[in-house]
Amino acid sequence: MTALTLDDKLVVAISSRALFDFEEENRVFEHGDDRAYVQLQRERLDIPAPPGVAFSLVRKLLAFNHAEHQRVEVVLLSRNDPVSGMRVFRSCQAHGLASVQRGVFTQGRDPFRYLRPLGAHLFLSANETDVRSALHLGFPAARVLTESVQAGDAHPREVRIAFDGDAVLFSDEAERVYQSEGLAAFQRHESAKAAQPLPEGPFKPLLAA
Repeated sequence: MTALTLDDKLVVAISSRALFDFEEENRVFEHGDDRAYVQLQRERLDIPAPPGVAFSLVRKLLAFNHAEHQRVEVVLLSRNDPVSGMRVFRSCQAHGLASVQRGVFTQGRDPFRYLRPLGAHLFLSANETDVRSALHLGFPAARVLTESVQAGDAHPREVRIAFDGDAVLFSDEAERVYQSEGLAAFQRHESAKAAQPLPEGPFKPLLAA
């Protein structure tokens, strides 16, 4: 049997709170009662978690997959414990995301260290610190705001993503000039380098994938 590989796929790592709405459970955790949190997740093992803010995006990305060619792999990468991980996978099954079968649950430890072994092209998380750490390591990453309104279904067959230019697709060198030296210096900088391609930004690897 040939070993499964992620080498030819777009690999999206996502936290459980970004994919599903675990805000009620998270409030129990944030009150400092780890045992109560795990017990609550255990009691709700057979209750699918509601879709979270990034659920629609994940579902649309997985729609690129076909029996003959699997283009996208979604991997759960979470600070959650294994019991919570069981509920996450059961929620995936219940909501039609059965192809999400890989996951790393670190039980509170830093999850971003697994991005390189996974070959992740994008990391989505509700944890701002983890997102910043991933960006520092050179991985495209974005914070999912769990209080945001979920995306509508007006375009169910389309993935629409808007990228900023400075400091996202391209480097922030021009922005740094503007912030440190002002508008006139920024304009001189841009005029002097008008014929030079902009250096890569942190999200360039995602588009290249």
